[in-house]
Amino acid sequence: MAHDFPLFGDPSGDPHGPGRHGREAVLAAVEARLLTTFGEPSGRAAVTFLGTDRIEVLRFGPDAEGLVRYATLGMAATPMADPTAAVADPVRGPRAELVLTVRGGRDDVLRTLAVFAATPQVEGLVVAPGGSLDLGSPLWEGAPFTSVLAAEPGGLVPDLELDDPADPVRFLPLLPMTPNEAGHKRVHGAAALEELWLRHGTDLRDPLRRAVPLD
Repeated sequence: MAHDFPLFGDPSGDPHGPGRHGREAVLAAVEARLLTTFGEPSGRAAVTFLGTDRIEVLRFGPDAEGLVRYATLGMAATPMADPTAAVADPVRGPRAELVLTVRGGRDDVLRTLAVFAATPQVEGLVVAPGGSLDLGSPLWEGAPFTSVLAAEPGGLVPDLELDDPADPVRFLPLLPMTPNEAGHKRVHGAAALEELWLRHGTDLRDPLRRAVPLD
């Protein structure tokens, strides 16, 4: 694995596919949507895993509330393929990028986000709302969370429509979960966990929050 974390700055270029659905065109549109929503990034980094395309992570903020947002750039370059499909469609299929919001920021989460964004290429996983991604270790140094729940898109960053027949790019908010919360989600489902968070007024952007009471 080659990477340049945790340095920030303009990463060197990488090869892009041609055409309106090619990697360059899609990622240019994705980055434009992120900049329109959040403004200019305060940092960026990139990682390349063996056998996968380059993934970048852009950092935005902190804003007036002290919130820092991290967004992946590269996951949506190609559609996620159904692992049961005999041949992957190079144009049709779900596309997504990931967005994590942390009060005060935690820059060592950058590599974690790149790992999550590379999961469709590495494991053939389709990341969708209600699904979870488990790192198996703290999301950042000292974090009480080891996994994230992919929430419904559209509320923070609007979906990005692409030319037909490509599916739109959806920007999935990531909600950190403690191991106990992840276990509750596996048994009872994502909606039940989100209801618990809502009932207890959980601040999901707090990097030091405690697990929500599960009873």
